[in-house]
Amino acid sequence: MTLTATTPFHIPAALPHAAPGDREWLLDCHCAGPVVELLKARGWEVISDPYANVHCTSPDQRVYVGFLPETKEAASHGELWHIQVKDTDGEVAWTQTFGSNVPAQAVAGFLAALIAFPSRHCACV
Repeated sequence: MTLTATTPFHIPAALPHAAPGDREWLLDCHCAGPVVELLKARGWEVISDPYANVHCTSPDQRVYVGFLPETKEAASHGELWHIQVKDTDGEVAWTQTFGSNVPAQAVAGFLAALIAFPSRHCACV
């Protein structure tokens, strides 16, 4: 089996930021702010409920993002973030959860990558 890259990968001549030992890694943002800001800026519907949970839906209604600190899943399993993607028939295609220790900026990065690829088809298939 041979793998062929569709886009050449270039190693940067210099790191764009401080060397790994000199930087501060994301460790402490556990609010919904970075995710909500990202999604609102892209036209997603964002609703807060009376229990401090935040529910976000993509403009096409096929992606749901929930910040659910006040649910039994968060309390018992530490699942703070719930992401659900539906196929064109409305069936759940896949889900992803992130625990309460995952910084909100990392969840926002995951969602930004998801949004950046508008086609469901992978070039390697």
